[in-house]
Amino acid sequence: MLHPHAASDHRKRYNAVAGRSIERLAALSDGVFAVAMTLLLLDLHAPAKELVESEADLWHALVALAPRLLVYVMSFMTLGIFWVGQQTQHNHMARSDRNLTWLHLAFLFSVTLMPFSTILMAEFIRFRLAVVVYWLNIVLLGGLLWISWRYARHAQLVSGEADTEIACNIERRIIIAQSLYAFGALLCVFDTYVSLGFIALVQLNYVIAPRIGLLSRI
Repeated sequence: MLHPHAASDHRKRYNAVAGRSIERLAALSDGVFAVAMTLLLLDLHAPAKELVESEADLWHALVALAPRLLVYVMSFMTLGIFWVGQQTQHNHMARSDRNLTWLHLAFLFSVTLMPFSTILMAEFIRFRLAVVVYWLNIVLLGGLLWISWRYARHAQLVSGEADTEIACNIERRIIIAQSLYAFGALLCVFDTYVSLGFIALVQLNYVIAPRIGLLSRI
């Protein structure tokens, strides 16, 4: 039986060397994002053949599919934005540690929830609660990404190439994006489509990154 002090020293030594590879963490993240993005597509189904007997029937069926397609595109953009955000952080980290690894694993857990919140939103697109659940998934993604970066800076895991301006810009980008998402979610009080439309515009801004006035600053 190990002496308590020996067990404590063993635990400390293990925690000091566990989860230090940022490359392995990035590889795992790529795999989780790829699976989550693929699962999004599984909820999209072609119109039932027995219900389509003419061009008009097919057109109406495709129009009826539009809300699901909208939510799918939004979720794909969401995951793409957060994948880029996480990779940006990884690019500025010299190494990882056990705590940072678990923070990023929690972030990846929120990534795996996106297919569920997407299906919920697609099924109940007229319900405010569905929008709130979808938004909370985005909050979880952004919050954990922000906490991870703050911890990495505090634990001095960030490489010397990332100066204070870069570090602050990464944090500011997350905070601004989450504020815009929160405003978009609040719009569901008036109409869920207005809410989703605003969130989609926010996502397009981060995907396209237009260099136009105020848009270039967020």
